[in-house]
Amino acid sequence: MTGVLRFLKPRNAAPLDRPKLELSGPVLVSAFEALVSGCEAQGGVERYIDALKLKAELFQTTLDPAAELQVDPFKGLCAFMASVRRRVGAHLEQPAFGLMRSAIIELLEQKNDTSGTTARVQRFCDHFPTDKRHRWVRDLAGELLHGVDPERYPLMTRWIWDTKANTGVIREIWYGDDVDSITIVVPDGYETYLMLREELSQFLSNNGVFNDVLYYVDLLCAQIYANYIGAQGSCYLRADFSTAEDPMQHTRRLLGLDGVKAGSQRTRLKTIDGQAFVLEDIRLLTES
Repeated sequence: MTGVLRFLKPRNAAPLDRPKLELSGPVLVSAFEALVSGCEAQGGVERYIDALKLKAELFQTTLDPAAELQVDPFKGLCAFMASVRRRVGAHLEQPAFGLMRSAIIELLEQKNDTSGTTARVQRFCDHFPTDKRHRWVRDLAGELLHGVDPERYPLMTRWIWDTKANTGVIREIWYGDDVDSITIVVPDGYETYLMLREELSQFLSNNGVFNDVLYYVDLLCAQIYANYIGAQGSCYLRADFSTAEDPMQHTRRLLGLDGVKAGSQRTRLKTIDGQAFVLEDIRLLTES
């Protein structure tokens, strides 16, 4: 696949050294068909697109300005970041939250300039321990940047691509005869995520999607990785993504759209004492 959509290039960005991605057209077609089919019984794809727009609105409202960020509004954001809410509890208490807020302010203060994005994300991660229990920190940085400015920043989480683990959406749609046996030499920096979004945007436009492309790309990525999760039977994946009750469960969870439990104000975020956080304003993103 080739092709770049000009209107999706970040504004005020310097030229980037973009990696070449070898993506499988048939796999993308299959994932897109599964996405459309899976959404049919739940109000259609547009319902999910609207939910993603509302999620972005929540992030932009809460993080503007980040210097005024308080712990309860931030907990509301965490509820809609699946890989973050499982581990963030210890950082929602003082003084840890104050330190995390300072790191968030630094991450977002130059958000209009994408030229140093990869280095900025790394500096954010450097504020936290580097052990396995803090791998979610990179996801937090990617979710925050994408949430406050989805045009400039594609979704940059580990389930999209993690070069160290050689896993993610890129692997699932990589073109090759025996992808499982190879190591894909593609960095997990900003340029890779941007290139992936542009390639998927071109694919979507070729398949009749011309509006809300940014959100369709996120939804398609989640569907691709949800297909992978659904095909696995490991205890690890079942612990993180419980047995699916419907074809869209994993897709919803990857995007954090299951943040509020159906029929209540209780979220899936639990603080360090094990109590579920209650979101007072539930007009956003309630699970079907």
